[in-house]
Amino acid sequence: MSNEAGSAAQRFILPGEVPDRETAEGWTTWRETRHEFVPAPRISRAAYDSQSKHDKAIHDLHRRATHANLPLLDTPMSQVVSELMRNRLLSNSMKRKPTTRPGLMINGGGNQGKTETAAEAAAAFEDLWLGLEEFVDVPELPDARDLRATVAYVQTPVTATPKSTCQAILDFFGTSDPNLTLTQLVRQVRASLRDHRTRVLILDDITRLRMHRKDDQDTLDLIRALMSMRVTLVLIGVGIPDSGLLSGGWQDPETGQWEFPEPGREDFKDEASTQTARRFDLVDLRPFSYDTADDIAAFVDHLAGLEDELRLFNAREGLLTGGDMPEYIYRRTGGVVGLIERLIEDGASLAMDTGIEEITEELLDRVIIRTQHPKRDRAAGEEGEVPPALPSKKAVQGRRPRNTVFDDKGVPLIAGRR
Repeated sequence: MSNEAGSAAQRFILPGEVPDRETAEGWTTWRETRHEFVPAPRISRAAYDSQSKHDKAIHDLHRRATHANLPLLDTPMSQVVSELMRNRLLSNSMKRKPTTRPGLMINGGGNQGKTETAAEAAAAFEDLWLGLEEFVDVPELPDARDLRATVAYVQTPVTATPKSTCQAILDFFGTSDPNLTLTQLVRQVRASLRDHRTRVLILDDITRLRMHRKDDQDTLDLIRALMSMRVTLVLIGVGIPDSGLLSGGWQDPETGQWEFPEPGREDFKDEASTQTARRFDLVDLRPFSYDTADDIAAFVDHLAGLEDELRLFNAREGLLTGGDMPEYIYRRTGGVVGLIERLIEDGASLAMDTGIEEITEELLDRVIIRTQHPKRDRAAGEEGEVPPALPSKKAVQGRRPRNTVFDDKGVPLIAGRR
């Protein structure tokens, strides 16, 4: 490995400071660098063996970094969400009328890739929007802030109140003041969204709101009130239909959109600029299914995409897609995208550690899928459920066969009768 190649590889091995998407600067850094990672080059085992000890170590670290940064692959389910988001964000941002911008609710279980799908779609929209503004030379907004924040990404506080939600939004812009009253906070949120020319407000983990609590009901009223601004609300959560967030709303039988009345509290009446209903589209991000030939084909295509990203010396075509491997992976993960990635990532690391340099069912039997994350609320279902571990093939093969003496064999055929 040349010195130049070695230096390039080392840039991708240790990530350094990971951008915090919950701040405007962090979101921008992530958006601008999200596709910069370069996977390890594919080299033969013979070429690897001819390298120095130092270059081998660098290449191995780069391979591990490649497996730890498997790309976000499109799935039939995520493409539906991405396309809906793209069209809705672009259409809403071009509206000139002072009407409510219809929002989106993205529903799904834990580890389904809701956040990453929505974040990627929002970042792609921001790239497009900023390019359009530059192309048509849009004049500066009077009294606007220097910091552009086309997209604001905020996590709903674990114990949400109208004040804590306002503060979380303002923290994204770096302007939160805990001493302000609720009315002042609402006014500052609206001013920040306008001054930073925000077009999209993403509120993640929205089902942390418990609708039996008055504070949470008031928080949802606040969120809906923000829809009167020139901003598209994107709410992401686990089990939205069963969370109570849709209570008080009704679904339009023609459009399928959920409609909600204006916030009823007096605090927000002077903040709402229109008296139209607030509208949301609810879209589900489901796991892969394994019921039909088309379902299985889509799942195998996804595995083929992951297979192409592996940098194992004994990797081959069909490593993840041949034989019984797709069915095995589906049974281990339930078709949940995040769990599939976790299983393959840990399997690739174990394949390197053991020196077998390939992924087998016996190897994956040793992988325990863990989903604990410091920013996820297990009580809200954000971690999801991991399917129970399967017995290893060796254990199954060593088990005594079941006694079939008393099995019902059905009615025996009579000779000559069909």
